[in-house]
Amino acid sequence: MGILAGPSCVGKSPLWKSIQRFHPELSQDTRPLVLYNSREPRPGELDGVDYHFRSTDQILDLDGDDNFVVMNVRGDTQAIDIPQLGRDLSQGDVIFEGNPFVAEVLLSHPALEAIDRLSVFMSPLARKEILFLQSRPAVCMPDLVTDVMRRKLLRRTRRHKGELSLPDLENIETRASSAYTELRKAHRFQYVIPNHDGEDSENWDAFYYPLGDARLALAAFAALLAGDAAEGVETWEESLLP
Repeated sequence: MGILAGPSCVGKSPLWKSIQRFHPELSQDTRPLVLYNSREPRPGELDGVDYHFRSTDQILDLDGDDNFVVMNVRGDTQAIDIPQLGRDLSQGDVIFEGNPFVAEVLLSHPALEAIDRLSVFMSPLARKEILFLQSRPAVCMPDLVTDVMRRKLLRRTRRHKGELSLPDLENIETRASSAYTELRKAHRFQYVIPNHDGEDSENWDAFYYPLGDARLALAAFAALLAGDAAEGVETWEESLLP
């Protein structure tokens, strides 16, 4: 089972789409994990393909069922159907591409204990950058990470919607302010891929092939999926982000 997690807009979705486009041999027999989600679909998202889009109340009703794990994720209510995941895994490989809160469940749930998992965290900052910034007395790391992701989220949402409404801005702030907490979970993953080209970056799809950090992230993730040594990947210690 593959797990690709990280903050909202860090570049997980375009990375997986690039794997499917340029390395189909690594993805053609892999099913996506389809979660239940209370948020509205983004442009191009389909019910039952990207998520099972349901109301908050409908998903909360699943909370008393032992077959489901229900959680609040950045203001959205999400749920995992554990038996369905088991059935999917019995038929082949499964990829989860999404937030670290769901990823934590996939890494720790007793029903998945015997499953082989490749866990990768995608970070907007590299380990050396974090250590450098932490040495600067004027830098507040939670505020800096929030601002880094806020700018990415603003650019992505403007690209999707043009003019932004107050609910759009509130959603962006919720997601951006969650990013530092999510980065603090990165040490639980086998590998960390630093990537400055978030989902807002044209480096993923404006040219024939990804460029910049998008290209490096694609090469690293493809190598990990193939079981090969990957350049540029990191492992983080728990004490990196207090």
